[in-house]
Amino acid sequence: MTETYEGLHLIGDVARRTGLSVSAIRYYSDEGLVEPTDETDGGHRLYDAEAIARLEFIRTLRDLETGLDQVRRVLTGTVELRDLLAEHLEFVETRTRDLQAKRAVLRALVRSASTQERARLLRRLVTMSDAQRQSLVDDFLAEVSRGMPADVADRLREARPQLTDDPAPAQLDAWIDLAELLQDDDYRAVTREYLRETYASEIGRRMAEPGIQDSIRSAGEDLMPRLAAAHSSGLSPEDPYATDLAGRFVQQTATAGGAIVDDELRNRLASRYREIDELLTRTLQHDDYRASEGRYLDLVAIINGTPGPEESVRGDVDLAGFGEWLSRAILAAR
Repeated sequence: MTETYEGLHLIGDVARRTGLSVSAIRYYSDEGLVEPTDETDGGHRLYDAEAIARLEFIRTLRDLETGLDQVRRVLTGTVELRDLLAEHLEFVETRTRDLQAKRAVLRALVRSASTQERARLLRRLVTMSDAQRQSLVDDFLAEVSRGMPADVADRLREARPQLTDDPAPAQLDAWIDLAELLQDDDYRAVTREYLRETYASEIGRRMAEPGIQDSIRSAGEDLMPRLAAAHSSGLSPEDPYATDLAGRFVQQTATAGGAIVDDELRNRLASRYREIDELLTRTLQHDDYRASEGRYLDLVAIINGTPGPEESVRGDVDLAGFGEWLSRAILAAR
């Protein structure tokens, strides 16, 4: 039977009520976190309801793996509980991401048929944590985009590697290759120089023009995937289905820009997509591009499981002649 002393409880009863061990309760008392309310004549510690509630609160925080110093800060009023929980949540989320990355690595290694391949991947993976690789990407992007026009720098930062929860061995390999590449000072210098020369050149300035970029970004609109699919299927740009989609695309563009659908708008759009086709093709085939920005974007595409720069502008839009095909479809949709 539980022995009580005018609403006070012996330490054994407190342990049963809180789920804490007797030694833990003594420890928290000795640390000054929860002082005993009183003592029996025999020197046994006694706790009241408030002390028990305080111990239960400590147990909740400790179950969340909150550090003892953090618990003390809350109990003494040095920090607000909400702030502490937000701080701890960030820590837990970071650790969760790290554990997910480790799980992904282990799954990929288990799936790998070759023992030699397992050993090679493991050796490369253990040299750098996932958090370190992300920091390396941030540092690389900041360095190579320094001094670039704001819109150019923003587009570079949008291309970030995001490893899935269950990546294939090829994705892990690309992630490791990228991390090693970004540590290469020569590669950083080549990429930085390429970007500066590109965006200082005529083709670079034209590719960075808002109109060109707006047209490229329009590939994410609802009609563009259907146009891309029609093009990829080999459908003629003069086919009624293609011209119907192109006509609706022109109307959509006109509505968004507050323009009128007429021959001038059609000719302008057709010219724009023909120009994009030419500019992108020239850019993607340039040796300096392939050795610098293109190498980075190729690896990011593999890691993210998305089409590479030579496969798409955005989403499923095939670059191979798509601009010319869309130009013809727009002009045929009169």
